[in-house]
Amino acid sequence: MAEIILVKPGELTLKGGNREAFERILHRNLKAMLHARSPGTTRIESLPGRIYIHCDSKEGAEQAENVLSHLMGISGWARTQKTEKTVEDVLAACLAAGKNLHESGVASYKIEARRADKSFPLNSYKICCAAGNLIGSKVPGLRVDVKNPEEVISVEIREKAYIYGTKKKGRRGLPSGSAGRGLLLLSGGIDSPVAGCLMASRGMGLDAVYFHTPPYTSREVQDKTIRLAEITGSFCMGLRLFIVNFTEIQKRITEQAKAEWTTVLLRMAMMEAATLIAGKTRAKCLITGESLSQVASQTIENISCTESRAGFPVLRPLIGMDKEAITVLAKDFGSYETSILPHADCCHLFSPLHPVLRGTVKEANLLYEALELRGENTKTDLLFQALRTAEVKKCGYYL
Repeated sequence: MAEIILVKPGELTLKGGNREAFERILHRNLKAMLHARSPGTTRIESLPGRIYIHCDSKEGAEQAENVLSHLMGISGWARTQKTEKTVEDVLAACLAAGKNLHESGVASYKIEARRADKSFPLNSYKICCAAGNLIGSKVPGLRVDVKNPEEVISVEIREKAYIYGTKKKGRRGLPSGSAGRGLLLLSGGIDSPVAGCLMASRGMGLDAVYFHTPPYTSREVQDKTIRLAEITGSFCMGLRLFIVNFTEIQKRITEQAKAEWTTVLLRMAMMEAATLIAGKTRAKCLITGESLSQVASQTIENISCTESRAGFPVLRPLIGMDKEAITVLAKDFGSYETSILPHADCCHLFSPLHPVLRGTVKEANLLYEALELRGENTKTDLLFQALRTAEVKKCGYYL
């Protein structure tokens, strides 16, 4: 049985003269994601302020809804009845929507109507009254509550009439690819995937880099991080994950640096390596999952030290959040259960017992330069060697 899903664009409707450019990106993303999930089973129809997805079957509609749950730039969607613009057809569809709500256990509702086509014989108020009276007489167990309804039956009179009940919330924000590109420093923890998803919700396309140190870090933590990249990529039209072997750099830092500085120096090396990758991927910024003072390396002083090796702006969307708020978001994006799998990354494995808490940029850079990670030629340049052997994986949807 064919199904229609009505999709409401979100913030992009406020973009004025730039609106068409944002809409083109949103439609491109939706088309690509639907093609990846259910090729040939859906058709997209775009009208001012609305997108309609025509599905050939119930299964196709379910696949389309899964896509919509990952699509940035929409405020919500609903499975919709499309009827002719006659009073009889509209009221019959409203009654069917009311029966569906009652059967699903809803006890209260209200009706909202929008009459874009002023030739329709009933105005918005009269549509609500007529539909409410009909539902009240035919579905006595469903009561009207205009202030705090459990659900809303919406009626839109446009080129056709559209009636829908239960609405699902979208991811809102802006469509991925409308705000440039960033490089996410991705670990196997809770924070960095959330940071990536939040930047995707602001329209940013993403690539990611993961630093691993075999044999000190296991294959399991790498597989976990790849899975997190898949989840993050599903919200930003796909990403490339650069897997960089940092074993030799980690060994150099552990052997030559002051113990209390090892984590900060390692993160400085990661920032420099990420800068080099970003320069080749057209990224305009670096993204991290840092939260102020969550751990020793994330005090404002130590953040200043690590950022001193970055050649691009560093965006930290979680900087003012606590762990509880970040965890709520991780569960919402679907990354939490993977993030808490018991496989530690290199930052945790090599964390000193008494780390420096308030390092200075001057001392940090003196210690960093003394490590001589950047050699005079390619053979002695540890960062060059690490990046030269980096593995690249495509994760998530791809255009």
